[in-house]
Amino acid sequence: MVFFKNQFANVVEWEEFRDDMIFWKWNNREIKKGSKLIIRSGQDAIFVNNGKIEGVFEDDGTYNIDSEIIPFLSTLKGFKFGFNSGMRVEVLFVNTKEFTVKWGTQNPILIPTPQLPGGMPIRANGTFNFKVNDYVTLIDKIAGMKDSYLVDDVKIRITSVLDQLLMKWISREGKDMFNLQANAFDISKGIREDLDMQVLNNGMTITGFNVMSFNYPPEIQAMITKAASHEMIGNLQKYQQVSMTDGIASGKVAGGGAAADMAGMMMGMNVANEMMKNMNQNQSQTQGQNQQPSAGGQSSQGASSAASDGKKPNFCPNCGAKNEGANFCANCGQKL
Repeated sequence: MVFFKNQFANVVEWEEFRDDMIFWKWNNREIKKGSKLIIRSGQDAIFVNNGKIEGVFEDDGTYNIDSEIIPFLSTLKGFKFGFNSGMRVEVLFVNTKEFTVKWGTQNPILIPTPQLPGGMPIRANGTFNFKVNDYVTLIDKIAGMKDSYLVDDVKIRITSVLDQLLMKWISREGKDMFNLQANAFDISKGIREDLDMQVLNNGMTITGFNVMSFNYPPEIQAMITKAASHEMIGNLQKYQQVSMTDGIASGKVAGGGAAADMAGMMMGMNVANEMMKNMNQNQSQTQGQNQQPSAGGQSSQGASSAASDGKKPNFCPNCGAKNEGANFCANCGQKL
């Protein structure tokens, strides 16, 4: 049985599949007559002979190698399986999916800025995407020397140059050093193009690069937040007054206790004054509306008032005609 073991058919498949593996090589074994090739979803199988690509198979499924694969190989079409030997070729399985990798700066990047002589220390984080797009280059530069290649291998290469690229594009596109997020799209676009050049000679391409956030030192972030608060209020004096009052009332500012009580009482008095002021304004408006009678009404009121004082009215209460001090109305004869 030992004598005939190499004559048995074998199965060519990705035996060590990992989701974070970019490619895996089936090599150093002979493909026997009757062997099967298994291609799973998201995989391409590349037959390589002496470093040269013989054929690329992309459709998933199970294939008979001697009848369904060999006839399509470029230089091995006439290969005949011998009784005691098989076909010695390498089969490279490539993961065709798009990989997504998280990245983050391990150390702050010092971005030159006039406000800080030593530079602005900034951290950033985000994601980048890549996939294999050139099998010939991949085999020539990587697969010819490695049996497998992981996403971490690409990540190490990317992060080794990422700090320099961040410094380059932040300095170029970061018009407002304290609001880099506003220019994140342009910064990300520039970095993606540069990173694509880094991995292009390995048979891969960067399909996306995103900066999710820029992070400043705590003291710088506190200054940015405070400046934003000033802009929102629009009145620095008012902001300082409100901040002082809140600080005293909460006890965070020295002078709590009696001072806090005094601040609370002053705030209460201010509220009461505002309420009284509004009430007086409403009352004045109501009185103004009520003191708008008609001319006839004014005449009657004036006549009644004059009559109650024993004086002759200026206008007749019956017809409204003007009176010149007579006892009877010259128009209607009404007694005045």
